Amino acid sequence: MAVWEDLVGQERVSEQLAAAARDADAYVTAAAADPLAEAGASRMTHAWLFTGPPGSGRATAARAFAAALQCVSPDRAVSGPGCGFCDGCHTSLVGTHADVEIVRTDLLSIGVKETRDLVRRAQLSPAGGRWQVIVLEDADRLTEGAGNVLLKAVEEPAPRTVWLLCAPSLEDVLPTIRSRCRSLTLRTPPVDAVAEVLVRRDGIEPELAAQMARATQGHIGRARRLATDERARARRAAVLKLPLRVADLGGCLKAAQELIDAAAEDAKQVAEEVDTKETEELRAALGAASGSGGRLPRGTAGVMKELQDRQKRRATRTQRDSLDLALTDLAGFYRDVLAMQLGAGVQPANTDVYDGLQRVASSSRPEQTLRRIEAIVACREALDRNVAPLLAVEAMTVALRAG
Repeated sequence: MAVWEDLVGQERVSEQLAAAARDADAYVTAAAADPLAEAGASRMTHAWLFTGPPGSGRATAARAFAAALQCVSPDRAVSGPGCGFCDGCHTSLVGTHADVEIVRTDLLSIGVKETRDLVRRAQLSPAGGRWQVIVLEDADRLTEGAGNVLLKAVEEPAPRTVWLLCAPSLEDVLPTIRSRCRSLTLRTPPVDAVAEVLVRRDGIEPELAAQMARATQGHIGRARRLATDERARARRAAVLKLPLRVADLGGCLKAAQELIDAAAEDAKQVAEEVDTKETEELRAALGAASGSGGRLPRGTAGVMKELQDRQKRRATRTQRDSLDLALTDLAGFYRDVLAMQLGAGVQPANTDVYDGLQRVASSSRPEQTLRRIEAIVACREALDRNVAPLLAVEAMTVALRAG
């Protein structure tokens, strides 16, 4: 399977990346034969910026391109790099290739120290692969200082080093950086294409795959989680009942607290899946005695404390992200309500709560629905400004009641 097959609904982007990978392969092959040869006209460049809405597959595109750059298939001259089977492709895709550094953050930002470490890595020659590739999946989370550190590396790249940056939009990256990158914009994948991938790759039942792809409006990662995690589906169902529970002030405040609690529960679930494994792996690396109660070697307590602090910061971000997803689902509910009220004649995204949509649509006016959507947007903006989550959500639920 070619590496481009996981780029759902991104045919134009796949073609551009495949063309660049062919030029990159030709350049490396020519340089191996004649180190003094200069590159001619090429669709390959040293810095790329992948942008697109959440769920469009920015990181997937960057990883696929990294794999194609490292492809060592003997047939690549005919079929093009990116076979998906050779050692270069496989290790790049699973994250074990020595010359592909994949950087993502579980925290709210990427600081100067981490970025300097990346820049030092980028100055190295490829250890065994064809290119030194740095995939920065959360370029929008670079602090201003970190962005300035990265700018120097992008301005003066090392030979055969490629930066692949991912961000939701061009505006999320410093102008000085994006002006030195080749930009590729991904689109939201078609719902049918997302459902097909869930069936083919994840073994999801077609009916459930179609329902979750439609509910998330083509967000691949979100659709996969809902399709494979019953608890995630239950939390979403609870969120979509909120518009029916804000009839009085007491109901508004209770609904707000439950929304916050659901986000905290989601963060706890992620922590249970990740933190225990991380902790045990670090304890083993530090030489702790076997068993969870084994004593750590002297002088290593600080390392364990650093991991625990990182896990707490990750939990904070996870809770914020979970709450933001809940607000996105809630906005989608009112979008369906508005479409019904205006007689748009489009199929609702949230067909599993069709009765609730009809109740709200018939008991309110379009202008009320618009104000409710605005209240949700205002809540998300307040959370971005670090307003206390419960306070922001309570203000929103009261506004939903007032309409």
